[in-house]
Amino acid sequence: MSDLPALPVTFRPGRTRAVLLTAAAAIFVVITTIALLLERLNPGERISFVFVAALLCGVLLVLSRPKVVADESGVTVVNIASRRHLEWAEILQVNLRPGDPWVFLNLSDGTSLPALGIQPGIAKQRAIADARTLRALAEARSTGDLL
Repeated sequence: MSDLPALPVTFRPGRTRAVLLTAAAAIFVVITTIALLLERLNPGERISFVFVAALLCGVLLVLSRPKVVADESGVTVVNIASRRHLEWAEILQVNLRPGDPWVFLNLSDGTSLPALGIQPGIAKQRAIADARTLRALAEARSTGDLL
């Protein structure tokens, strides 16, 4: 397959990530500004406002973490709280069915791994194209048909 992208390639929900990162910055700035502008607050209360803003920002940053990285050795799936590297031969099937919130990888050990880095939430057509590309890469790499 000559239409396969050059490795390494990273798949991530770009629009969702942009929304989350923008919201994180906006929330931090707004809450911190409010803390500084409210004259009734003592320094401890101001610090607690900024701490809460940083905490909310951190949550949104963690939610923007998911990605799928395909390279010569296999696929690394980075989800919200986990990271797992898979050899190409471990991936039997790449699924994105209608209504699925993200791609699922059927693995050779009989389990299924969600890959949150490809999700159709905001950009459905992009997610479908990314899932097809990852499927083609997995099929080509698992059979040894590199070109």
